[in-house]
Amino acid sequence: MPYAHFSLAYWCVLVAALLPIVCAGIAKWGMFARPRKEGGFDNANPREWLAGQTAWRARANAAQANSFEALPFFIGAVVIAHQLGAHQGRLDILAFLFIVLRMLYIMMYVADMPTVRTAVWTTALAANVAILFLGYR
Repeated sequence: MPYAHFSLAYWCVLVAALLPIVCAGIAKWGMFARPRKEGGFDNANPREWLAGQTAWRARANAAQANSFEALPFFIGAVVIAHQLGAHQGRLDILAFLFIVLRMLYIMMYVADMPTVRTAVWTTALAANVAILFLGYR
């Protein structure tokens, strides 16, 4: 059996899958030690607790949802590009660019910079579309 390895693009899929968890951690940051009665994180009802957050915590939770929404298209685009025999170097660069843009997007979301956030989101979407068509001949 030949040795199989993950390409950088496949590692980027793993990172993209972890980004929503990072966003949830940002939203919950500093609230684990606080008692529930004082607004601390409620692990018995985490979605309800997150839905009740405001300001940067609410934006981090929204970034979590958007990160989950972006994930299937990214995974599909990377897999399709690999199946179509896309140039590996270009695929790796675009996948890495997508991850960097998504991390920047999360930072802009939490920092409440909607115009920049939208520009970054659009650029990440364009990178993902480019990944999808990279192997097209």
